[in-house]
Amino acid sequence: MQKVILFSVISQLPLFQAQWLGQQSLIKRDYALMEYLVNEAVEDYAFLNTSEEPPLLTELITATNETMGWPQKLSGRLVGRTLKMLSAIHQPRRALEIGMFTGYSALSIAEGMPDDGKLICCETNPRAIEFAKTFFQRSEHGHKIDVVFGKALDTLDRLSHTLDGPLDFTFIDADKRSYLNYYLKVKELTRPGGLIVLDNVLWSGKVLQPESEIDDTLVETNRLIAADPDMENVFLTVRDGLNVVRKLR
Repeated sequence: MQKVILFSVISQLPLFQAQWLGQQSLIKRDYALMEYLVNEAVEDYAFLNTSEEPPLLTELITATNETMGWPQKLSGRLVGRTLKMLSAIHQPRRALEIGMFTGYSALSIAEGMPDDGKLICCETNPRAIEFAKTFFQRSEHGHKIDVVFGKALDTLDRLSHTLDGPLDFTFIDADKRSYLNYYLKVKELTRPGGLIVLDNVLWSGKVLQPESEIDDTLVETNRLIAADPDMENVFLTVRDGLNVVRKLR
């Protein structure tokens, strides 16, 4: 299968090279400091052949790379368009994001939500919140987003008492040491049929040979999800790994 894929890419190199030359700076910004888990040329090919994000998000990528530390925390096109697609298909009215950073993934999710949907974003970095809000204010989807400053587990405890109904959609992309706790709490708050999407579940491949507490936490989270009879999931090798989970009951 790998040989077939690589042959297909090679056979389209003239077209690929032309596209690449026109968007190479955007690719570099999108994948700033990102480690490739698959062949870099294949990753770039997937990027170029995925629908472009709106211009405001392209501007957000550039500004994040120029002004914020750890720009690799930004989701990027492949993850962002996946989130937008899932949101557009699922049409969530109550959504949650744990780990907003500069707002790229939040705007991607909100883009697919109905106009009366609400996305609650948890973030602990005041500078990232200030940055993200400047883009939310300029987006036609910004009115759907509410930002909550503070530790996500504290916010989740409050939401269990204040939400006007169960969650339809959650994206988890925050402190990896707390992934299992985030997941278990979000599962309680999610309706049957609701989606939970976890990012970085491959953790640069470290889940294959775990050596740290974070590695072990991600391995256990992935194992628990796959073995849970109340959930179904698909583990995608998109960028650093996406675990897309649907609550059955």
